[in-house]
Amino acid sequence: MSVTVEQVLAALSGVKDPATGREIVADQVSDVRVDAAGEATFRIDLISPGFPLRDALEASVRAALAARNLRGTIEWGLKVPQKPARQDLNRLPTVKNILAVAAGKGGVGKSTVSVNVAMALHRFGAKVALLDADIYGPSVPKMLGTPERETSTTLAGDRISPALYRGIPVMSVAFFVEPGNAVVWRGPMIHKLLKQFLEDVDWGDIDYLIVDLPPGTGDAQLSLAQLIPITGSIMVTTPQEVALIDVRRAVNMFNKLEVPVVGVVENMSYYVCPSCGHHDAIFASGGGAALARELGVELLGQVPIDNKVSYGGESGVPVVEGAPASEQAKALSDVAARAALALSKLSATGPKRSSLLRTVT
Repeated sequence: MSVTVEQVLAALSGVKDPATGREIVADQVSDVRVDAAGEATFRIDLISPGFPLRDALEASVRAALAARNLRGTIEWGLKVPQKPARQDLNRLPTVKNILAVAAGKGGVGKSTVSVNVAMALHRFGAKVALLDADIYGPSVPKMLGTPERETSTTLAGDRISPALYRGIPVMSVAFFVEPGNAVVWRGPMIHKLLKQFLEDVDWGDIDYLIVDLPPGTGDAQLSLAQLIPITGSIMVTTPQEVALIDVRRAVNMFNKLEVPVVGVVENMSYYVCPSCGHHDAIFASGGGAALARELGVELLGQVPIDNKVSYGGESGVPVVEGAPASEQAKALSDVAARAALALSKLSATGPKRSSLLRTVT
């Protein structure tokens, strides 16, 4: 029996993406072809890198084909959706999604999460850039090591080319101050610098701009929310209540700015003894999960404490690259995949304009 492209599409017409509930033939299936033996080959574009529900989607596709006595080979692709731009903001038109990484306090590993999430998404095949918005304590360049390209002006001379680390464009105030020197600036100076990083930098076509925010709920956070349409944010915490107190303040700030919080990352969750395998909850336990339930969002991951993570940050080789098989790297890669999927789900919603942003200058 001869098989046609139309028959393959008809078989797939009832298959829905498990993340969005939309039929995949609408805009995810392409390049359908059938060989002389009746074997079909087609491409399915996933909506996020490292798509956590790929096995479920593949099972649905194969069941749909089998129901019509068809066979097929899937070629997986990636097409990251873009959330509709807010009409009041036209910056970064070539960036599809902006993910803010926040904590509300310092010392919980926010920059470590930012760098490893960016690296994991890049390894999954996404186009990723990283903005170090921690003006007073920039640490991203240190965590990434030696750049393959330093920051410079573009060939036309009218824009800034970001530094490039392993294919990831990066901007940080650390590129413009002498090592060890303090940045002693008031709010208007921070606002001006961040605006320049956003307007004057040639970021290129990017699926995800990861923004490493400073601790607290101050000028940098408000400036970024005023300047760009942040798609969503993830909150980094350690398990104990003293960290959760500050995270709740940051969540309250994002709620006022109408920036969705898409999930919680519990860093330094526990320690596993390398000799006996004993789990020790050094910083208490359960705080991240409790916070996620309280906020009604996903617990994106629990990252165990280990010197592989700290060594990766010190050596300039993030753990997802330096020790990809480690429990810590797998946890951070899962965080990246789940956060990206959450952003893709948000792409179906329209933009908002916060009343707070209309009144604050």
